[in-house]
Amino acid sequence: MIMGDSSAVDPRTDQPGVERLLSYARGGDEQQLGRLLTLYRNYLTILATTQLDARLRRRVSPSDLVQEAMLGAYRDFPKFRGSSERELLGWLRQILINCLHHAYEAHVQASRRDIRREVSLDDMNRAMDRSVMRLGHVLADPGPSPSAPVRQRERAVALADQLAKLKPDDRDVIVLRNLQGLSFEEVAERMGRKPGAVRMLWLRAIERFRQIYEANP
Repeated sequence: MIMGDSSAVDPRTDQPGVERLLSYARGGDEQQLGRLLTLYRNYLTILATTQLDARLRRRVSPSDLVQEAMLGAYRDFPKFRGSSERELLGWLRQILINCLHHAYEAHVQASRRDIRREVSLDDMNRAMDRSVMRLGHVLADPGPSPSAPVRQRERAVALADQLAKLKPDDRDVIVLRNLQGLSFEEVAERMGRKPGAVRMLWLRAIERFRQIYEANP
């Protein structure tokens, strides 16, 4: 553990801290690599949740997929050539996509040819990109920022951390409605509730999410 180095205490609020952790990790410090990867567990869990369809949800949980992705990232980190958080996020997302594809191949009852056609890596990548953008826009931006496009993925990480603080029902309704883009009727069916009740749950969940986010800028 590194003592007396405030830039490594909360890397997501200090970009040089992320780069410093990356530097330590690339230097072979396994403890700092573990700390670095753990920062993105919530982010990967939210993304994994958005990509699981009904066939796979019965067999694999988002936490299972993220654990597999984390182990793969830990194992393969020497192959990572990036030096920024944005590059790291792209690399982690690709690992998660590969884990999702393997999960479909292992668990979905279809021929290998059907699986490739239905859930190609390119399709998963595009779906993941949509989820990242939706996550970055769950709450309206307070105003335009020149750095916003560059920081979009980093902001998505911060939003995922705040989503993790919500109660499960609040988090689920936001993920289904905002990240997966389901209608209130579809969300109601998924959650076993009436559409009117889901709409009210969503309104309250968004307000609670906004309060949490504003209290933890």
